[in-house]
Amino acid sequence: MDVLTNVLSGMKLSGSVFLEADFSDPWCVTSQMTPEDCAAFFPQPAHVIAYHYVVSGRLLCAVGSDPAIEVRAGQIMLVPRNELHKLGSDFGCAPVAASKIMLAGDEGSLLRIVWGGGGEPTKILCGFLGTLTPINSFLLSLPSLLVIDASTGTSGEWLASSFRFASTEAAARSPEMIGRLAELLFAEAVKQYVQALPEEQGGWFAGLRDPHVSKALTLLHAHPAEAWTTESLARAVALSRSAFADRFTDLLGDPPMRYLSKHRMNIAANLLQEGRQNACNIAYAVGFNSEAAFSRAFKKEYGMAPGVWRKERCAVG
Repeated sequence: MDVLTNVLSGMKLSGSVFLEADFSDPWCVTSQMTPEDCAAFFPQPAHVIAYHYVVSGRLLCAVGSDPAIEVRAGQIMLVPRNELHKLGSDFGCAPVAASKIMLAGDEGSLLRIVWGGGGEPTKILCGFLGTLTPINSFLLSLPSLLVIDASTGTSGEWLASSFRFASTEAAARSPEMIGRLAELLFAEAVKQYVQALPEEQGGWFAGLRDPHVSKALTLLHAHPAEAWTTESLARAVALSRSAFADRFTDLLGDPPMRYLSKHRMNIAANLLQEGRQNACNIAYAVGFNSEAAFSRAFKKEYGMAPGVWRKERCAVG
């Protein structure tokens, strides 16, 4: 399994289409999902990725203070870090929070928005991907907005059909299928983004292009419980310790052992929330020889002991 596939699989993505919106020019809304908003669909995720599929028409989308991007029918917008974003036909009109104008649908149907000035229509489906994995180097390396085309090609056909299925009542009875569709949707978005990256691009994805760092990432993700050191990884990728450490840190922003520690804690958080193993077993699964050492590392990363964290996650799940 390559490192990108491994990372996506480890995120344990679930998803849902929850809103159908009919807008008419002029219109402008702001949107931001919260983990609490997902509670009606599945246990509260650690992180949310928002997305919108333009069924017909066109719109502008801007995340934070970034410049607006025009998005047309058949395209999908993903907001990997779930930042506040603005959608509209005209950013000159005052925006309204999307949450304030949502209408309840019939039982088993999507929430609805009907909003605007009566001009040119735009129809979108809105949803989210939830992951048990907190924000990490992978998500931080993505741009604030990903736009992929679902109007052309083989991948576009299954993306469009997936959205049509996800918006039906049948989808609510198939959570495993929706989870898989969520993972495929995000994987396709990331794949298109990576393919379009310029050669000089830095960050986590640049690490995938570097043969030495990519091999190290593959080893760390395939065998996270191994007693890795910077020296042993350097030997495995045929570099000196200093050359490897410098290259890894320059590309990923964290030294190798700090990256490994974060990755182990992400795995541990996933296992804790699943609730199938106790803290002792999880400690050994992520490379610790004692539960006490694991507890200290987990508390350093998340600010609380594993047992407390698990209870809090279950309480809001």
